[in-house]
Formats: sequence, structure tokens, C-alpha cells
Amino acid sequence: MNARLRLTIRDLRVRAANVPMTLPLQTSSGTISIAPLALIDLHTEEGVTGSAYLFCYTPLVLKPVVQLIANLAPVIKGDLVAPLDIERKLQSRFRLLGAKGVAGMALAGIDMAAWDALAKAQGMPLVRALGGEARRIPAYNSCGLGMIGAERAAEEAQRLAAPGFSAIKVRLGYPDLVTDIAVVRAVKRAIGDDILLMADYNQALSVAEAARRIQALDGEGLYWIEEPILADDYAGYAHLRSKAGTPIQMGENWWGPHEMAKCLATGATDYGMPDAMKIGGVTGWQQAAAIAEVAGLPVSSHLFPEVSAHLLAASPTCHWLEYVDWAAPILQQPLKLEGGYAIAPDVAGSGIAWDEAGVERCLVP
Repeated sequence: MNARLRLTIRDLRVRAANVPMTLPLQTSSGTISIAPLALIDLHTEEGVTGSAYLFCYTPLVLKPVVQLIANLAPVIKGDLVAPLDIERKLQSRFRLLGAKGVAGMALAGIDMAAWDALAKAQGMPLVRALGGEARRIPAYNSCGLGMIGAERAAEEAQRLAAPGFSAIKVRLGYPDLVTDIAVVRAVKRAIGDDILLMADYNQALSVAEAARRIQALDGEGLYWIEEPILADDYAGYAHLRSKAGTPIQMGENWWGPHEMAKCLATGATDYGMPDAMKIGGVTGWQQAAAIAEVAGLPVSSHLFPEVSAHLLAASPTCHWLEYVDWAAPILQQPLKLEGGYAIAPDVAGSGIAWDEAGVERCLVP
């Protein structure tokens, strides 16, 4: 980074927004109809602003996340926009508490905004600032297809596949295995053999029940089965993987690259799915991508498609991009897909820029 590109942090601006979802998502742990987003702007003395957002899962957490980010603004004010140094500084503040949960989310949001600012200062897309080039990445539609029963799931599956997606994802974890199988079969009939179907249990099952259901689903043509049991039960995943004929997918709940490395050491999964927010932002993702390359692990993204399109393009073992449109109502240019593929936009930074009219409609006072 040459002298003219050195950026100094002037301030952090963070806002809370509850964004209505086009298709509410009913999972085994509850229904999500609003996307609670923390909108972050990192302002520099040089006039460059880096932007990012966090998905807070529940409105109950939105304001605490926003407040913590605001609390961290004075800690990094006047520092250079150097993501590695910022990460070390902020991690040290949370060493005794632990940089997971709300703390981990806040640090990742700042990291993503810092990388956006750096890429903008260099006048290049984020993927190029990371040493890669934009390329077509297969995307699966994950916008809906919650636990809505076989008949409605079949109808919604056709709607999700219609824009040209070659893969979609269904949520499972009904009270009985019979319904899980009925839903999978109904969706498969609706979309045909040319469209892949992933299934996500959202950690709903015990190890014993997961083994029973996975065995029953092995002949149903699923592309992967995701998070059937608690995310941190690596021994349980290793056991399931040793018995399963269908690939196991997990990783959205890895809090940082260290957890990912511990998980992979147990042989817990066939595929990996880091979440840009939980893995540690752009900095954490780069470390995770290196671990995945060494392990020969295909990596897909979890949420945050706008940033993930850049991250996956710079990842040696790039697999699938999870597409959701949850932030689209507040973005000037939502991520575009062509024929079921995502391509990082050819603009400076990540491409995240707020549609202020949309933001205003969703702001939480």
C-alpha cells in the first residue's frame, strides 16, 4: 500500500434497520420474517467510506450489536485502515470475554467495512484487492423454502428455481421423518432432476435421530444435508459422516478460523460453509480459505452474498454461493445473478451502497 492510499479512520457510523423479507423463512427453530441488519459506515479522513452490514438473526440482538460497534468507534479513531492491525487491537480488548457472539459480530462488521474502504481507495473491486478476479460462481436460491409442508414447498420451489437457479435449499426438521421425506419428494418432483436440492436441518436433531433420518434420506438424491445436529458437536458430526451416504455440510457457526481448524481435525464434514460475519469478516475468511485449501475442503458461503461473491472468487476451493435477497431493499445495487451464477460487480469495493430512501423506511429509532 503506497503513501497516497494510506487511510485514517475518522469515525464509525452504525444504524439499525429491520428489513421485511419477501419470503418469511420458517425453520426448526422459529420463523424469520424480518432481517435485522446493522448498517456500518467507516469514514476516513481522506473522504473514503467503507460500508458493510451484519445480519443479527433476531431484533433482540440488533440494538446491542449497534451499540457495541458505536462503543468501539473511539477505540480505533485515528488508526490507519489496516484490517490486520485493527483485528489484533480489537481482539485484544475481548480476550478475557471472548470474541464470539455479539462481540465477534461487531469485530467482523468493522473488518468488512475496513476492507471495503481499502478496495475503494485502490479503485478496484474487493476481489481484486484480495488478489483474485471476478468469476462466475454457481449460486443456489436460499430465499425461502422453509418448513411449510409438502404442498406449499413444492409450489415455492418452482418459484425459487424459475429465475434460472440450478440449485435450491429446503429446510427440514419436521416432527416426524415421514414428513421430511414427503417434503423432499414433493420438491424433487416439482423442480425435476436437473436442479439440485440441498437440505438444512438447522441443528434440530439429536445424533441418534440424525443418523436415523440421514439413513432414510440417503436414497432421495439430496446434494448435501446441512447441520443436522448441534453445530459444535464435532464428534457427533464425525460419527454421522462415517455412516452417511449423502455429503454432510456445516460451518456457518464456526466462530473464527480456529474453530474451523478444530472441526476439520475431527473429520466432521465433507463440505464447509463459513459465514463472513462469524468467521471474522474478510480477514477471517482469508484465513479460513487457506485452511480449506490445505484440507481440500470445498467452501460455500453463508448469507452476505454481496461480499461473499468477492470472497469465494478469491478462494481456491470455491463451491457454492448461498443467495438471499434480504438486504436488497436497502441497497442501491443488489447483487445480480445471471443464469444462476453470481459475479462480483466491477465497481470499487464490495459494491455495498445504501439506498437511503429504503434505509429510512426500515430504520429502528
